[in-house]
Amino acid sequence: MTSVMDGVNRLTQLAGHNRMELLMFHLGDEQRFGINVFKVQEVIHCPPLTRIPKAHPVIRGIADIRGKTLPVIDLAMVIGKPALDNPEDGFIIVTEYNTKIQGYLVSSVDRIINMNWAEILPPPKGMTSASYLTAVTRVDEKFVGILDVEKILADLCGTTVEVSDSLADEGRQLKKEDMFILVADDSAVARKQISRPLEQMGIEYVMAKNGREALECLKDWAANDPVRLEHLIMVISDIEMPEMDGYTFTAEVRKDGTLRDLYILLHSSLSGVFNKAMVEKVGANQFIAKYDPDILTQVVLERLKSIDATEVAAA
Repeated sequence: MTSVMDGVNRLTQLAGHNRMELLMFHLGDEQRFGINVFKVQEVIHCPPLTRIPKAHPVIRGIADIRGKTLPVIDLAMVIGKPALDNPEDGFIIVTEYNTKIQGYLVSSVDRIINMNWAEILPPPKGMTSASYLTAVTRVDEKFVGILDVEKILADLCGTTVEVSDSLADEGRQLKKEDMFILVADDSAVARKQISRPLEQMGIEYVMAKNGREALECLKDWAANDPVRLEHLIMVISDIEMPEMDGYTFTAEVRKDGTLRDLYILLHSSLSGVFNKAMVEKVGANQFIAKYDPDILTQVVLERLKSIDATEVAAA
């Protein structure tokens, strides 16, 4: 299997229609797992790997792929399965997350399937927090687990969630009473990453776990608490989410006469070349790649300054 990308046009057509393409693969047995094709650059047979002294055990080595050196992470080991005996018998899924490129070692690749995000559901209740599943679905009447790559990378590399004191102070000075932000993200790791800078700035927030839940919140406020809606600074939404993705969420907001002028920031680990065209298509105000707390904070500050300037002009 060579490249899994057929071009910008095919992928862009999925934006706003609540559809995604899932690359399914195996990790040494019959169980299938999935990853969004938007995050995949290519799939190749695993080349020879160079071991890294004192590296994390799940990093099987580094590979030279098209002139770039990238770490190769054994996904089976990450989720507690036995390591692949001979990596060179497997495949590497080359991905881009959070502006970084890495390879994921899998035993075999199944196929790509076009699905509706409504068919992608949150993990069953009661699943432990140690699980690396962010969503589940069924294909051919069999379970497919969709991996939470943000959690995998956070556990391997660590993340910085604190913002600089100067930015936090500026946020506290700009924010006004009763102002708040709506955040939509299915990843517990991402929700923590976003909430911490907002807390440092003293900005209240409401959390939703997917686009459908966020849209229901907005419509409820519009119908029953319009004053609360007036205090909404902005919406920060992930793109990949079960039930309703961020593109479709944005498109639905823009269709609603009461909600259409809301400021929407799409904030996603989908940091590839397709986002600019898709963000413009669905009508989001801005896109930033995860995760830099200072960059996120700067966007929030710009929004607060814009609101302040508008209020001064209207006075």
